Amino acid sequence: MNKIVYLRQNYHFDPMKIKMYLKRYHDIDITCSAVYRILKRQGLNRLPASQRYKRHDRRHTRYEKQLPGNRVQIDVKFIEPIGAPAKTSSPVLGEAPRSRRRAKYYQFTAIDDCTRLRVLRAYPRCDQKTAVQFLDYVLERLPFRVEVIQTDNGAEFQSAFHWHVLDKGIAHTYIKPASPHLNGKVERSHRIDAEEFYRMLAGVVIDDTGVLNEKLREWGGLLQLPPPTRRSRRPDTLRTPQAEDPGPDVTKLRQTHRRAPSPGPGAWSSG
Repeated sequence: MNKIVYLRQNYHFDPMKIKMYLKRYHDIDITCSAVYRILKRQGLNRLPASQRYKRHDRRHTRYEKQLPGNRVQIDVKFIEPIGAPAKTSSPVLGEAPRSRRRAKYYQFTAIDDCTRLRVLRAYPRCDQKTAVQFLDYVLERLPFRVEVIQTDNGAEFQSAFHWHVLDKGIAHTYIKPASPHLNGKVERSHRIDAEEFYRMLAGVVIDDTGVLNEKLREWGGLLQLPPPTRRSRRPDTLRTPQAEDPGPDVTKLRQTHRRAPSPGPGAWSSG
């Protein structure tokens, strides 16, 4: 019961997520109804107002392209893994441990507007050269031809990146300045990463991009977000990472996939 209350209070997991989390990381079998009864007894059966269910007619209208590859949104998320405290230079004097300088990383994310199929990768730099490398990686990973790349007006997506996209025979469009909602799908996927991946890495030291990319592949190097279909009031299901080998079947990309359970605290080591 303590685990259920902890997951609800700290991560706002719904009964379905709590059930799958306990089964995966603690080998505990429990039904969703039993989880809900425990939450109700503890007065935790209702989420904060910002995360409660909203009627479909009160939600924002969502749009999608008709064919895979019609438009791919690309954006960058700044991430800062936790650094380990450095050893004191003079332990005899009892000086307080000093924290070592933290490494900075940038997660480049591309998501297809139609299928919600996405590709993500972490880099230690955020510049046009890195953006060009990521674009080449995306074109290798996606199982369909890309027609349009959509980005914001960041410095990493300027002339060198722009002309590289055009050289690939792909159109490149910029969204309006100060309008992140126009890149809403990739922005929403970054929020999912922050809530269900990076928040679970508390206390895990990652100072190498290779290790970080390995963790990202475990989390879901290719991941589909559910398309905007009308859903019932049942608890949200979980996304499952898309298999990398062999590549996904393009004819089935429109299907809704379950959400992958969030990685548990301490489930990974720094490597």
